[in-house]
Amino acid sequence: MTGLYFTLMIVNPNKQRTLNMKASEKSYSLIRQFEGLRLAAYRCPAGVWTIGYGHTSGVVPSMDITKEQAEAFLRQDIVSAENIVNAECLNLRQCQFDALVSFVFNVGGGNFRKSTLLKKAKANPNDNSIMDEFLRWVYAKGVALPGLQKRRLAEMRLYFSES
Repeated sequence: MTGLYFTLMIVNPNKQRTLNMKASEKSYSLIRQFEGLRLAAYRCPAGVWTIGYGHTSGVVPSMDITKEQAEAFLRQDIVSAENIVNAECLNLRQCQFDALVSFVFNVGGGNFRKSTLLKKAKANPNDNSIMDEFLRWVYAKGVALPGLQKRRLAEMRLYFSES
C-alpha cells in the first residue's frame, strides 16, 4: 500500500517566533521591580496572601521563605504565564511577549483570556489601541492604584519598544 506524506512548513516572513517563547530578562526584571521581594507572607492590595515576588499559590499567613525559594517560585510562576501566552498562538516579537508575560503574571490567565487586550493582540499585535487596553487594568477592588498604573505604563512601553 502506498501512502501520501505531506510536510507542513510554516513560513514567517517577519522571523517572529510563534510558539514556545520564553520570557527574557526584561520580563523578569519588570516583574521583580513591580512585585518587590517580600520573604514573609503578606496580603497584597487585592487581599490575596502573597510571598516572594508576587507568588500566591499555597501561601499561608505565617509563611517565610528564603531569597532562593523566592527565585524558584518566580521561575515557576513565569513558566505558567509563558504557557498561557504561548497557548494563544500569538505572532509576537520578544518585547511584546515579555510585556504580556508580566501582564499575565499580575492579572492571571483567566483575566487575560477574556481581555480585549488579548483580542486586539490576536487580531493585530501592532495595533496602537492596545496601549489603551494595558491602561484599563489598574484597579484593585474598584480603586485605581498608582503602582498598577506605573506597571501598566512600563508593560505598555516594553510591548511597543523596538527590542
